[in-house]
Amino acid sequence: MANSYSALGRWFEYLNNDCGYEEWSQYLINKLKSLGAGAHGVDIGCGNGYFTRALARAGYSVSGIDISPEMLNKAKAISLKEGICAEFLLGDITKLKLNARTDFAVAVNDCLNYVPQSKLKTAFARVHSCLKKGGAFVFDISSAYKIKNVLGNNVFAEDRDEVTYIWFNTLHSDRVVFDITVFSRNADGSYTRGDERHIQYIHEEQDVVSALESAGFGVCTEGHLGKDKRERINFICTRL
Repeated sequence: MANSYSALGRWFEYLNNDCGYEEWSQYLINKLKSLGAGAHGVDIGCGNGYFTRALARAGYSVSGIDISPEMLNKAKAISLKEGICAEFLLGDITKLKLNARTDFAVAVNDCLNYVPQSKLKTAFARVHSCLKKGGAFVFDISSAYKIKNVLGNNVFAEDRDEVTYIWFNTLHSDRVVFDITVFSRNADGSYTRGDERHIQYIHEEQDVVSALESAGFGVCTEGHLGKDKRERINFICTRL
């Protein structure tokens, strides 16, 4: 079983094209503006770089960081094709270290669900150490409700011309395990199979808030795009 996003990484943005990227990125931009964030930031868990590119188009200087080389390779290719000047770096939020403190950090679309409960405080402390005083940190998690009741012990699948995947979930007390098989179409019409495993951890809202506060953040929360908290919770934080 390969690492997360070894097969899925280059298809991630393509397969999520119905998630409301444009509205979501504008939400981020508006939040950063409301927090008075400066021009320089990092997009942690950047994936294929959609939000990195959106922030760059809005005038921010952004570096994308991800733990998956496959994700980053696709991010670089898309940015080059679209004429976006952005740096993409291999990195882990629990070991995050920058050369200089930055004005803001974002971590979008479940990045923190990949961090075990035991490492949340470490992750937040790392982000805190990379931000200037007053710096903004905006991120989201899939809620405990979503993981238990929507993802749960379910099976998902999608068949497109270029790629097909089958996704089996196994729910545990503190996590959900995704076993995903990806069939990627080659130029000659054949398919390459890839198998990988993901683990997303269940985080209760108050536990996340407590970990953030202990790391030195002021925190407020709201539902996805300012709506409700049933399936996704957004955390809007400031480094104290």
